[in-house]
Amino acid sequence: MTVPADSHVHSEWSWDAPRGSMERSCARAVELGLTAIAFTEHVDHTVWTVALDALAPGDHLATLAAPDGLLTPPAFDPASYLEEIERCRERFPALRILSGLELGEPHWHAAAVAKVLAAGRFDRVLGSLHCLPHGDGFAEPPGLYGHRPAADVVRDYLAEVARLAAGSEAFSVLAHIDYPIRYWPEREAGPFDPAAFEEGFRHALRTTARSGRALEINTRIPLHAVIVRWWHEEGGEAVTFGSDAHEPAAVARGLRDAADLAQAHGFRPGRNPYDLWPRTD
Repeated sequence: MTVPADSHVHSEWSWDAPRGSMERSCARAVELGLTAIAFTEHVDHTVWTVALDALAPGDHLATLAAPDGLLTPPAFDPASYLEEIERCRERFPALRILSGLELGEPHWHAAAVAKVLAAGRFDRVLGSLHCLPHGDGFAEPPGLYGHRPAADVVRDYLAEVARLAAGSEAFSVLAHIDYPIRYWPEREAGPFDPAAFEEGFRHALRTTARSGRALEINTRIPLHAVIVRWWHEEGGEAVTFGSDAHEPAAVARGLRDAADLAQAHGFRPGRNPYDLWPRTD
C-alpha cells in the first residue's frame, strides 16, 4: 500500500478496541510511512438500543448491551487514555501522535461533554452522529432501516447533522457525514444515489461550513465524490481524513484515494503533516 509521505490519518481508538491496539497502530503507521496519526477516542453518552439478533456471536456491543438490547456506553477514562498516548509518543518519537476525541451527539450532552474536555488536552476533536430518536429511545441506522423507509432515515440523519453543527461548539471536525450509507439496505431500496438527497446533504454541509468546521473524509467506505464537491461549493474551508480504524490493520486504509479525491475537488495538503487540508481558492 502506498500513502502520501506527508499525510496523517485519524485512527479511532475506541472503547471496543483491545488493549495494545494503539501501540500496534503506531507501529503500522510507521511501517506505512505515515508521519502523523491522531487517535480520536470514542466518547458516547447516548444510550441506544442495538439489534442483538443482527450482531455476530461474541460482538463487543452484544457483551455491553442488556438482554433487551439497551446499550449504555462505558465511561471514558481520560487519564488512562492520555497515559497511553504518552507511552506511544515515547516509543515512537519520529511519529507525530495527536490525542483526540470523537464526541457522539455532543449537542445532546453539553454538560457531560464539557466535563470530558476539561479533563485534559485533546489535539483533535471530532463531532459525530450515530443515533437518531426512535420511539422512546434512540437507535443507529442499522436498527432504523427495518422500521421506516430507508430514504427517511437518511433525510432524518442529515437534518440532525445540521442541528449538531449548529448546536454544539465542542468540536472542530464533522465526522462521517455518510454514516448511514454504510448500512444502506440495497437489496430492498436499490443502490444508494446521493443525488436523491442533495438538498439534505447541502443543508448539512452548508451549516457545517458556516460554523467554521472541517469535514472528515472517512475511508471506511469511499465517500461519494459529489459530496466533496458539494462541500467545496457550500463554502467548506478544509478537509481531513479518517480511516475509522478500530484495529491496526485498518490504519490508513483508502488514504491514497481519499487524498486524490480531496485534491481533485479543490483541497491541498497543509503546511505540516498533521494539519487540515485547506481549500485552494
